[in-house]
Amino acid sequence: QVQLAESGGGLVQAGGSLRLSCAFSGRTFSSYAMGWFRQVPGKEREFVAAISGSGSSTYYADSVKGRFTISRDNAKNTVYLQMNSLTPEDTAVYYCAAAYYRGSYHSSSPNTSEYNHWGQGTQVTVSS
Repeated sequence: QVQLAESGGGLVQAGGSLRLSCAFSGRTFSSYAMGWFRQVPGKEREFVAAISGSGSSTYYADSVKGRFTISRDNAKNTVYLQMNSLTPEDTAVYYCAAAYYRGSYHSSSPNTSEYNHWGQGTQVTVSS
């Protein structure tokens, strides 16, 4: 059974940086595409970034492109989200998710419906 555990959230000032980590266990990590999503109370969960199982393919939401970087270390079963130039609009609970589908080793996906496993979330708060 896949388990995901996020860490690295916290409070940061606008313009600052944070790095989120997500530890994966229970299956072969490299077989899964991974994604980061975020959610603000009262709003739908939104896609942030995704990476293929091999790490060769990444995909970003327009709102974070150029500021956030997703990466993975398949030897450590961990996916990361480096967040730079943070703004108060980035304040949310950030969720790590894993997707296993045909082609998940080579491709990444922004579609929430592809992701079958979710972490508990970690709070990111950006103060102005």
